[in-house]
Amino acid sequence: MMNVKLVRISTGEEVVTELVSEDENSITVKNALVVFTTNQGYQFSPWASVIDKENPEITVSKSYVVYMVDVEKDVITKYNQLFGSKLELPEEKKLIL
Repeated sequence: MMNVKLVRISTGEEVVTELVSEDENSITVKNALVVFTTNQGYQFSPWASVIDKENPEITVSKSYVVYMVDVEKDVITKYNQLFGSKLELPEEKKLIL
């Protein structure tokens, strides 16, 4: 299972990415996308567009990370469609009593 996070960078970018690893000084991510909110919903654009596609991991110093948080389910679903198993998870149904 992918560990998808939203990382706010000190430059102001909000990056949706898969967290590969984390240590005291840095985080390593892969398949990083800048997220934009539009009237139609979320739009994604590659964060580092010319990196080696065979090794898409990027290590970022924690001194540049403002915060790192979980993202909404619909963002994870869209991200998974791009980089994951390509399976769409059904909408969660709730039982009303």
